[in-house]
Amino acid sequence: MEIILAISIGVLTGSGVWLLLRPRTFQVIMGLSLLSYAVNLFIFSMGRLGLALAKEPVLLPGVAQDLQHYADPLPQALVLTAIVIGFAMTALFLVVLLAARGISGTDHVDGSQARDAQEMP
Repeated sequence: MEIILAISIGVLTGSGVWLLLRPRTFQVIMGLSLLSYAVNLFIFSMGRLGLALAKEPVLLPGVAQDLQHYADPLPQALVLTAIVIGFAMTALFLVVLLAARGISGTDHVDGSQARDAQEMP
């Protein structure tokens, strides 16, 4: 199971970096989203390995309240917070993308296609 998790984190990271290097703004935003998914999966997997396999996520009466008997809630809280922040950042980036495309007339990161199109007539 660990190898599948490691491969999926690697594929998400590689795809995210590849999309970050693309010239279009929407592809850059999708690359940032894939990278954030990879980091979330990595944080969540690091909190699960060795600590919480076959352990309860909630407190039970009569069981000692320590990490030997329960899952660590910190990685789950960090991932949930990162998901919310990532969603807000993606929405902000999309608004900025639409505004920049309206102003420049292109969705290229450096805006070179708009300048080339204006010089060609």
